[in-house]
Amino acid sequence: MRVMERTFREQLLLLLLCVSVLRGDCRYIENNDVSRDDFYSIFNSELKREIPADFLYRRPLRCLDMIAVDGQFTFTTERPQLSCAAFLSAEPTEVISVHLEDVDIDCRGGDFITVFDGWVLKGEKFPSLQDHPLPVHERYVDYCDSGATKRSVRSSQNVAMVFFRIYNPGSSFTLTVQRQINPFPCNVISQSPEGSYTMVVPQQQRNCSFSIIYPVEVDISEFSMGHNNHFHKRFVPGCAETGDFVQLLGGSSMDTSKLLPITDFCTSFTGATLIKMGCDNTVVRMVSSGRFVNRVSFSYRLLDSQELQIIKQNNVEDFCFNT
Repeated sequence: MRVMERTFREQLLLLLLCVSVLRGDCRYIENNDVSRDDFYSIFNSELKREIPADFLYRRPLRCLDMIAVDGQFTFTTERPQLSCAAFLSAEPTEVISVHLEDVDIDCRGGDFITVFDGWVLKGEKFPSLQDHPLPVHERYVDYCDSGATKRSVRSSQNVAMVFFRIYNPGSSFTLTVQRQINPFPCNVISQSPEGSYTMVVPQQQRNCSFSIIYPVEVDISEFSMGHNNHFHKRFVPGCAETGDFVQLLGGSSMDTSKLLPITDFCTSFTGATLIKMGCDNTVVRMVSSGRFVNRVSFSYRLLDSQELQIIKQNNVEDFCFNT
């Protein structure tokens, strides 16, 4: 198990080192002191519990950074930094407010600060183009284009990113991050390899995904769709025709549109449905037509080494890692 976890962490680190910046170009990332385990600190809630509610956390912002707490983060460049990114993460039931202040950069000289609504990893976007309510060009907010009129940006889900490039030494800006409650969460990246969650779509035409970037067992305990039909509990060919269904997807991509469907659900039921997934990314995805109130409840836990070995012997690993 430790070997697989280490391999997966190295894969994510490679993804981070090839961050797709702004118009899809993959550029060189300057050397920095971010370790392999720093990326996983955004999925650790210990720091959040240690910070008092009335305390404003402050620290410098690094060229490649991970932020999972409220606070102010100031970047001051000592040398040209041509390809930087800050990954922001919150709890599944939260969205992220990003505010820029004390900005001292040279937009005409090629500097930029861009907030992206979601995450971009190796050119792949979360949420995918099919699942996000905005077209992709509206998900990028560039400070140099909008200036003071758009200093604050609010994400649509529990993850966001800030890309920036600064040439002149001494240039700086401050990023204020604040998490806010989201009454109807949609499109979530889990911060933990185990937990439980209920996804509700209240008569809205939208797609919602819950992404778990660990090999896990998923237990779908309750599933309620507003329509009545006569499909079986699992009926892969016919579920899409109903317009309201839940998919279980798996693979190694961050973009849910590039994952392979494992099974679909399109009729209401209660009772456990256990599915083991040895994939880098396991996604519970709900597609809603907007005609009904749809709901799915599930729990998930990290697979142990013995379970992963059985999956490998059954060649499921090939399916997961070669999508």
